[in-house]
Order: sequence, then C-alpha cells, then structure tokens
Amino acid sequence: MKFDFTLILPELVQLLIILGLFFQTLKKPGTENKGVFSLGWLPWAAAAGIAVACFSIRQSGFLCWGAYQVDGLSQFFKMAVALGFAITSLNAMSAPMVKDDKRADYFLFFALSSFGLMLMASSVELITIYLSLEIASYSLYAVIPVRGEDPRAAEAGIKYILFGAAATAVALFGLSYILASQHITYLYLLAAKSWAWADSPLAVTGITLFMIGFFFKLALFPFHFWCPDVYDGTNNETAAYAATLPKLGAVVILIRLVALLKPEIEVITILAVLSAASMTFGNLAALIQTDVKRILGYSSVAHAGYVLVGLVAASPAGLSAAGFYSLIYLLMNLTCFWVICSLSTDGRNLMLDDLNGLYKRAPYLAFVLAVGAFALVGLPPTAGFMGKFFLLTAAWNRGYNWLIIIAALNTAISIYYYLNIVRHVYTQESEGMQQEAPRSGSAIWGGLLAASLLVLGVIPQSVLRWMEEATRQMMR
Repeated sequence: MKFDFTLILPELVQLLIILGLFFQTLKKPGTENKGVFSLGWLPWAAAAGIAVACFSIRQSGFLCWGAYQVDGLSQFFKMAVALGFAITSLNAMSAPMVKDDKRADYFLFFALSSFGLMLMASSVELITIYLSLEIASYSLYAVIPVRGEDPRAAEAGIKYILFGAAATAVALFGLSYILASQHITYLYLLAAKSWAWADSPLAVTGITLFMIGFFFKLALFPFHFWCPDVYDGTNNETAAYAATLPKLGAVVILIRLVALLKPEIEVITILAVLSAASMTFGNLAALIQTDVKRILGYSSVAHAGYVLVGLVAASPAGLSAAGFYSLIYLLMNLTCFWVICSLSTDGRNLMLDDLNGLYKRAPYLAFVLAVGAFALVGLPPTAGFMGKFFLLTAAWNRGYNWLIIIAALNTAISIYYYLNIVRHVYTQESEGMQQEAPRSGSAIWGGLLAASLLVLGVIPQSVLRWMEEATRQMMR
C-alpha cells in the first residue's frame, strides 16, 4: 500500500518537535543548563505546526488499511490541538514550579500528549482510538504531579491516574462488548449495523461503556470527580493544558461515534440526561468556590454538558456546533488561565480576593480576564454567546425543548460566579497585599486571545461553515 506522507504533515511536525525536545533532554550530568533560553525555539516550532495544520486543511484520504482517516473533521481538530499546544507552550515557558533542568522533559510530555490527540482526531477504528487515547493520557500522568514540594500535586497525580485507569478499563470493557456483538471495529463498517436495544442490547451496552472513557476526559458528570482536585493540585500551566486540549480529543471521538453509528433513542437519551445533570451540578458546585482554578474546574463540568447538547441533536448542525464550541471553549479557558499564570509569578493558586483591584495593577490583564469570563457566561458579543446559540438552535430543531430550558437556566446560574470574578477585578479594592508585577509581555498575548473571542463572536460563520461541511461529508 502506498503511504502518502502529505496526509500527515501536522503529525510529522509534532514528531519533529518531540524529537527536538527529546535530544534536548540528553545532556551530560553536571553540564551547564541554559534553562528557559535554550527552549526559545519551541514557541516558533509550535507556531509552524499551526501553519502546517492550516495548510493541510483540505487534505483527505485513508491510511493504515482504513484505520486512519484524514478528512475535514480531523484536520479541524488537529489545527485546534496545534493552536492549543502553541499557546500552552508559550504560557509555560517561565513556569515557576518547574525546575530549569527538567523544563525540556516537561515540554516533551506536553508534545507527546498533543501528538496522541492528533492521532485521535483521525482514528476511525476502535482499537486505534484506544491506543491514541493512551498516548495522549500517559504523558499527562507524568506532568500532573510536577509542582515542587507541594503535597497537593501528589494527590492530584494519584487521582488523575486512578480515575484515568478506571475509565480506560471501562472503555476497553465496552470495546469487547462491541467486538463480541458486531464482530468488527471499523466505524464505517459499524455504521451499517443496528444500534437499537431491541436488536442488540450487548452492542448498546458496549457503545455506552466505550463512551464513558471519553466522558472522563471531558469531565462530564458523574465522571468528573478528578477534575477540580487536579486543577487545584497541579501547577497553573499544567492545569491550563489539562483543562483544554484533552477535551478536544474526547469531542472529536464522540462526534465520530454519534455521526457514523447514528445511535438509537436509548443512547441519545443517556447523553441528554448526562448533559442536563452535568450542566446543573457543575454550575451549582462552582457557586461556593473561592479558588479561581476550582471555579474553572467545576465550570468545565458544566461546559461538558453544553457540548453534549450538540451531540444529543445528532444532526450536522448539532455536531458542527459541538465542534465549534470545543474550539471556543479552548480559547475561553486558555484566556482565563493566561491571566492566572501571568499574575501568579510564584506559582501559587489564585483566590478571588487576589484579584481585588486588578484593574489598577494590571488594567490590560483585567480586561482580558473580563472578556474570558463574559465568554464563559455566553454574553454577546463574545464567541461564547454564538457557541451556545448554535448548540441550543440545533437542539431546538430536533425537539429537545426541555434540554434547552435546563441549559438556559444553568446559564443564568453561571452568571453569578463568572461575574463575581469580574466584580473582584473591578469593584473590590486590594487590601494592600504585596504582589509581584505580572510577567512582561503577558498583556499582549492575552489581548490576542481576548480579541479572538470577540472576533469569533462577531464573525463565526467561516469556522462554523467549515465544521458543517466536515460533518455533512461524514454523515453521508
């Protein structure tokens, strides 16, 4: 079989980055370490990865005997992964809780995880999907506990590993059920099978269990228990990665499963109930938090429920809205974490009171954080508003009126804790606590992230049209 390397250009660039970081870790003990400065090439290489992913956006074809498909959907998510990797790499260049002599290893694990997520985007065979999931997960198991001597980091690492192992075991158990009942693992062949409970209860059980493995990555209720504690315990820069990029891999796999398998009412009903429960629990739990990262942790549980609204619609409009919202969620969370990392120059967790008077100390970062919070609420003219609008419209057109009402009520609840962040920034006065100045240049990059949320809120059509075309091609 002829292997066309032009189909995997984004993956090849990511592999080159991995090799570069790997060779940088190979230094003799006792030799001089140049720390951050020796890694100055990484953001530029990551930016080149974004350019290559955008250049490859129209590529299509099959590799590895049909187990690996390059199409519009996969290229969209590879571009999103490349973008997220570039932003998180730039954000972590001066991570205070990572030792200089371990910094190359730290970024190596990020790059390996991103590579696994790119593989997930193109995987259309169940075992290949599982292997890609493991590549993306094992690297994070190594970096979650990296936070100096802080005991919370060890707790976060243990919880992430244990919950991840349990979710993987459940997913494998579901895969065995699918293989036993349908006898194949290729998604496009499974699409011709019946997924109704009356025809094959074993297959319905299997696909539900297999999805649970990705519900864990998405931090969907009730598979979210690791999420707030991991965000709280790991360092800020690692939390920025763990809160965003792994969710892209989960969303693209769930979109493929829903689009190709066209599950019957039993599976869709399960997704709808989990969506409503996740939105409600996440928002209610976030109301009582005072640690900014824990607020974002429970917020991610709620946003996982919003993403599932598009999957419940199970239409080209719904699936494209879910993909669009996953990109918006990436940008919204990275915007907020950028401000957190810029302010926490000593690596500590930020409490709400630490944001008091931020508009005086760092007015540009205060504005960036406000835009991120408004987008997470879903207020116009931010991209968060358009993302929720597309999701709810798709669900409305499919008759899920009750789910729309629950989503609207939860959005109203979320206004309290998101705008509470803005209240501390703009209306509360600092009590005089001495804080170091934010990182130099942080306002510029944070401003670009905030601008992207505003631009996509005003002109979202190009990105949404791109996703709609990809999902329609997949559902033919």
